[in-house]
Amino acid sequence: MPARAEPLPFFVYGTLRAGQRHYAWTLRGRTTREEPAVLAGAMLYEGPGFPYAVAVPDGGHEASPARGARATITGELMYVAEPAFAEVLATLDRLEGPDYDRLVVRVLDGVRAWTYLAADPLATRLRTTGTPIPSGDWLSR
Repeated sequence: MPARAEPLPFFVYGTLRAGQRHYAWTLRGRTTREEPAVLAGAMLYEGPGFPYAVAVPDGGHEASPARGARATITGELMYVAEPAFAEVLATLDRLEGPDYDRLVVRVLDGVRAWTYLAADPLATRLRTTGTPIPSGDWLSR
């Protein structure tokens, strides 16, 4: 992932959300604002102690109705203080690693944000054999 990036907020949906295990050492004290948000066109899948977010190829219009999952993800926008942005970005890139792509998305209220979505071939495997989180909310699974 490129190290240089526009200083947008981060859309987080799992262990980076406020109060979750990675929030304290990655984001706490480095944000200027944190607010609820919803991302359409993606689904959450169960992982080993954390969720995977996967883009829905058709944009979410026919998101696995047989499995009862929604093509929205509930999360939070983390607005990182400007002086800390580059450091937080590098930390999150290392945490997410090669199984994720960092992408700019637009949450439902129109805000542009960085988020991490599962990269191929992991994304393809999850869509085929993964266990979706039907609510789209890691905290209420």
